[in-house]
Amino acid sequence: MNRVVVTGVGAVSSAGIGADLIWQACLGGISGVKEFDFQNIVAQKVKNVAPIAPDVLAAVANPREERFQDLIAQMARMAAREAVAQAGLGPDDFGSKCGVIIGSGFGGARTLDVNYLKFAHDNSARYDPMAIPKIMNNASTSWVAMEFGATGPAICISTACASGAQSIGLAMQLLRAGTIERCLTGGAEATLVDGTYRAWETMRVMTPDLCRPFSKDRNGMVLGEGAGVLVLETLESAQARGAEILAEMIGYGTTCDAGDLLRPAPEGAAGAMSQALADAGIAPDEIGYVNAHGTGTVANDINEIEALRRVFGAELDDISVSSTKPIHGHTLGAAGALEMIVTIAALRAQMAPPTINFNEIDPLVNIDPVSGAARPLNTRACLSNSLAFGGINASLIVAKADF
Repeated sequence: MNRVVVTGVGAVSSAGIGADLIWQACLGGISGVKEFDFQNIVAQKVKNVAPIAPDVLAAVANPREERFQDLIAQMARMAAREAVAQAGLGPDDFGSKCGVIIGSGFGGARTLDVNYLKFAHDNSARYDPMAIPKIMNNASTSWVAMEFGATGPAICISTACASGAQSIGLAMQLLRAGTIERCLTGGAEATLVDGTYRAWETMRVMTPDLCRPFSKDRNGMVLGEGAGVLVLETLESAQARGAEILAEMIGYGTTCDAGDLLRPAPEGAAGAMSQALADAGIAPDEIGYVNAHGTGTVANDINEIEALRRVFGAELDDISVSSTKPIHGHTLGAAGALEMIVTIAALRAQMAPPTINFNEIDPLVNIDPVSGAARPLNTRACLSNSLAFGGINASLIVAKADF
């Protein structure tokens, strides 16, 4: 099978436009979480989110394109442009040899919300005639494909918080099989709108103050939005182009708990990680850093660490584990992609980003998740987890590009 490498990355997040900005925020523990009031939620109680800043929105949202694209597609295109530029791809590098796989858990939430509000207030109002094309989950994939003329497989995976990670994993599999030579892949999400946010708030899984993954006093997650896109291609293709190789994708595993829709099971997450290790052909002790799903909810954190202990055993104490969600928020369908971009940066810099807001070790978790400040690494390989509602688990392993 073909070896698969990363030659470009692009991101839009609460840290701004650019993959380096989200990495610098994670490395320095600089959170994009802010207090935010949704105008149409009278009884809003949870006010902390990691939104796209107004100046970033102004740079991303082209008024001429807003007629046809929801913010989610605009962010995906912006992230894809950065990734393509870094990879040094030209017009001849797309066509049928290039696929696009960009995941989303929700699709065009802003368009949906605006039209529902119109209907609620005045059902005689004229609705957006482009609402359906803007709302559909595959809009980001299609717009990115059209922008670059990528006529290979165009796929949208919608598996909640695992969407971005499974998209990258599927792209990796297609490249290994020789179906395509390169792929623009990742995830995008823009759900910080009144109706969708209120639905999340009523689930009572969001923190009213600070997201504290793995901390004894953790009390929930914080939502964010953004997009992350990676250029994956075969090693042969990258070397033929003389492209700079950022890292090698070496392992992917995915499982389903097939149990409870919302309550995770450690067997499923452990299975995904074990599959990824087997796929990569490496031993557990070769992983030096894990970018955990780490939402800060009681159930997720206990489940994920139990799964990690099943896979890594006592060696887990020698592995740096952290969650960067208190920095950029839980970006749902974009999470796996943005966190893979951070994981690649951690591997290249040999630095594990910190889990900010951590206060005290929980005996039920019993782990220090790189608390305080970033810590040096000495590793060839890193793992990133995405564990989704629906019992869907995805793990990706990335290694140093030592060619």
